[in-house]
Amino acid sequence: IKPLKGSELVMEQLKAKISSGEYAPGTKLASVVDLAASFQVGRSTIREALSALKAIGLVEIRQGGGTYVSAELPAETAGSDGSSLFASAQSIRELLEVRKVLETGCASLAARNRTEDDLRSIGEELALMEASLHDESKGEEADVRFHLKLAAATHNSLLIPMMESLSERLHDSMRESRKLWFYGERAEARRLLREHSDIYEAIAERDERRAFEAMRTHLQKVENVLRQAISEFDRSGA
Repeated sequence: IKPLKGSELVMEQLKAKISSGEYAPGTKLASVVDLAASFQVGRSTIREALSALKAIGLVEIRQGGGTYVSAELPAETAGSDGSSLFASAQSIRELLEVRKVLETGCASLAARNRTEDDLRSIGEELALMEASLHDESKGEEADVRFHLKLAAATHNSLLIPMMESLSERLHDSMRESRKLWFYGERAEARRLLREHSDIYEAIAERDERRAFEAMRTHLQKVENVLRQAISEFDRSGA
């Protein structure tokens, strides 16, 4: 039997309180410091437990504003191993492979063919992503539009509808991969913003190779998180 880590034990207890209604939707949880004292564990253990709860949709972590029980709880919650989360990793891996093929080419072509209007439009989404660092939903929407506008900047009549046809699945993919990103690497939204900025700057400078590599690097990092999540899930024996 695989023993649970401290963060998993904390997560299970907090999850039970949420499931039972003791912590109702919208309730603000105690601070990391207070929770650490209550559970008699380190702050890093509490942060890992909260990150795992966030990844499966049970809590919302607001930078500088504390942690709240999600206003709308998922119909089914994952076990302490995060099984639903890692099932998502499995389901979006194929879509990510398609994205790597399409979007690296899109970035390169956009650097070659973009107009000033295209650049301004892509830049608007980048600015919205920066303005939405503390609003995950709006950040996701701007992220999707960034990629779709980048495809539009290729001015290729075949690539554009291909990307548009993937729009809904693209949105789902980004939402789930963002969960895995934060769960797997404890990264902040600014890291994702920097990667999108690198892509934008390469397109602005009409540097096709750099645009290709910046997009490839961005998607490779997401894939690495997916692979790590799947590997850890498999090793757990689940």
